[in-house]
Amino acid sequence: MAKTIGNPLSWLLQGAETTGHHISETVGEMGSDGVKSMPKARKLTMDDIIHSLAAGLEDFAACRSDAMFLVLFYPIIGIALIVMSLSMNLLPLIVPMIMGFAILGPVAAVGLYEMSSRREAGFEPRWMDAFGVIRSPAFGAILVLGLYLAALFIIWLVAADMIYSRTLGPEPPESIASFAAAVLTTREGWIMAITGSAVGAVFAFAALAMSLVSFPLLMDRHVGLPVAVATSIKVLRKNPLVCMTWGVIVGASIAVGSIPFLAGLIIVVPVLGHATWHLYRRAVD
Repeated sequence: MAKTIGNPLSWLLQGAETTGHHISETVGEMGSDGVKSMPKARKLTMDDIIHSLAAGLEDFAACRSDAMFLVLFYPIIGIALIVMSLSMNLLPLIVPMIMGFAILGPVAAVGLYEMSSRREAGFEPRWMDAFGVIRSPAFGAILVLGLYLAALFIIWLVAADMIYSRTLGPEPPESIASFAAAVLTTREGWIMAITGSAVGAVFAFAALAMSLVSFPLLMDRHVGLPVAVATSIKVLRKNPLVCMTWGVIVGASIAVGSIPFLAGLIIVVPVLGHATWHLYRRAVD
């Protein structure tokens, strides 16, 4: 039987049809109101956090997701640190940038949710599975939510710079040693540290409310972005103590992992990413 080989024009039309179908699905995922299938928030306990962290450690060991973050995540951090080391103007923003990882962490961990999902479904985990999210109809909604968090991160850096300018600034520090001494031994330095921590906590809370379960929910179910964010807020409102504890664990883990030249984030970020997937599974009915 003769086979027909398509010409380049037919290949182009087929590709356009496939792309158009994918775009229509993506737009549908972004705008779906999901009223008929509004997810329900469950009541959580501290045991859910413990079990989620334990499951995150298991996924980390099975998926070797540290390799992915070593290859993809650390060049970005390295470039940022090189730029900051070349300019004293950016020195006061090093700590706010590191702590800002708590805001951007849910975006960076999207691929980890996919890996945990596939492992939960019984598939052999591969770190290349992390890129499967790009083919998901929810990719557009995930991208938009990621842009929201990126904007929140930038606003936080602007706020941190304003706090420095009103306390120890506006002139840049002369050296790292003089800056550290000013922060620890002067009244203005303590005011900057306390005010910055308080303002940073507000930004972290806003990011936690928006992204606690929204990213894994978008990947797991056909709900729109508004429903995903509303569900995340609902989980937080129903479990304020547990969710705030989770936020403190995330922030403290990032801080500790950043101390040895950010090397600890190779383990901290993947474990927290996998654990977030399991916390979502326990938090949403």
